[in-house]
Amino acid sequence: MLQRAKLNPPFCALPLLQFRIPAGFPSPADDYKEKSLDINDYLVRNKASTYFFRVVGDSMTGAHIHDGDMLVVDRSIKPKHGHIVLAVINNEYTVKRLYSCNGVIELHAANPAYPPIRFRENEELQVWGVVVGTFARFIV
Repeated sequence: MLQRAKLNPPFCALPLLQFRIPAGFPSPADDYKEKSLDINDYLVRNKASTYFFRVVGDSMTGAHIHDGDMLVVDRSIKPKHGHIVLAVINNEYTVKRLYSCNGVIELHAANPAYPPIRFRENEELQVWGVVVGTFARFIV
């Protein structure tokens, strides 16, 4: 489902802590509050060209993109080798890592169960946008 980023999203400032959180034991973190973090500012750099897409499938799990996650895609970024991109192939959207080497363009999954998508001379690839982030809910 395609959703445009809101031009004037509601401000949602949450506390940002200045140290990394260990995953092993709890820590009293209130003494380390640094500033607020607005998730919109963190994930959306160009509001007019940013869209959200929900992921379906498991081809990008090696890049920490899972079924049900929400992608943040920016159309204003020029795609480069190694970027994760939202591509359109034969009128179907897919998310893959862009590989461009010596004039050869491929799209690679981040799951070894999926082969690379290779393009021949007359085939057309449209890179719709560059994935700049993702977010997921653990509890629905």
